[in-house]
Amino acid sequence: MSRKKSGGTREKLLAAAGDVFIEKGFRDATVAEICSRAEANISAVNYHFGSKEALYQEAWRHSLTESLKAYPMDGGVSETATAEERLRGQLTALIQRIADENNRDFFIAQMELVNPTGLLQEVMKTEMIPMRQKTLALVRELLGPEATEQQVHYCEISIISMCVHPMVMQRIARRTRDDKMPAIIEDITAFADHVVTFALAGINAIRSKGRKP
Repeated sequence: MSRKKSGGTREKLLAAAGDVFIEKGFRDATVAEICSRAEANISAVNYHFGSKEALYQEAWRHSLTESLKAYPMDGGVSETATAEERLRGQLTALIQRIADENNRDFFIAQMELVNPTGLLQEVMKTEMIPMRQKTLALVRELLGPEATEQQVHYCEISIISMCVHPMVMQRIARRTRDDKMPAIIEDITAFADHVVTFALAGINAIRSKGRKP
């Protein structure tokens, strides 16, 4: 019984911490508020994580893990599918992850960008670099063997930006209810299809340019 209760407390702390860190950032978040929301004693943070800093890191890692369970990076597309379909799967999953109001990892990372602490640098490298390498490899495959590494990186950055920026604007618009903000994207699937179509057209343009004599 004690193990189940302990495990439940840890999960509650991670969930509450994710919410508080999104709302206030690391520096303004307090252990007291996190524990209050988790209905846990303040000593529970030291017991389960050792420090507020470690809780911050684990809250982000836990949020990413839960997000990837809900929206696997490959979007459910088989490794044997065409490169175009695999790109569609990756981008659709990314857009769905960011659009999900229950997603915490992306917005904890956004708060870290606004007010950096450096605490997530190593843990994000460990988790995110392998994911980015998969996307780069896919873009490289689509561009073809004649593509330069600069072209691969520029294309990857452009594609990911198309996914991230509109969803951030959507989140802000929903929170502020500002009529001057861009229209909220209601049909996530349609938007994902548009991004993929646009990305593939751009990749084909770069690839064709590289083939010109």
